[in-house]
Amino acid sequence: MATQSPAPSLCILVDADACPVKEEVYKVALRHKVSVRIVSNSPFRIPQSPLVRRVVVDDGFDAADDWIAGEADRHTVVITADILLAERCVKAGASVLAPNGKPFTASSIGGAVATRAIMADLRAGLDSVGGPPPFSKADRSRFLSALDTMLVRLKRGLPPA
Repeated sequence: MATQSPAPSLCILVDADACPVKEEVYKVALRHKVSVRIVSNSPFRIPQSPLVRRVVVDDGFDAADDWIAGEADRHTVVITADILLAERCVKAGASVLAPNGKPFTASSIGGAVATRAIMADLRAGLDSVGGPPPFSKADRSRFLSALDTMLVRLKRGLPPA
């Protein structure tokens, strides 16, 4: 009789250099007993937990993004505000969530990439364009809820929604 190998466990990969929700990630991940990898170009303080690991990559251009994209698959949740990294991870099958709680999905990523390109063109033309709105308590709350829901669905074998 063949033994069945255990199902791969979920992992959260955090694009940590500019991530405003690391504490929220730890809180939700520890409650769900899901491992977390904090990926950055420089060390960050992390909680003392066997579930949380720091991954420091070299300071080469996109080194953290390349590491995250290389690890992303259908068993990972990626936390990033970087639209191009989100696109790579979605294509790899990962569930991707922005720090404001909005998911990047196969159906939404194309529009996000196009909007990013338009904004880059506007900035290059020196048109006065503002940046994103300030990060708010509502964003933080939406993120907590979205990450919790995403992990519950993935643990049950359901798509992230």
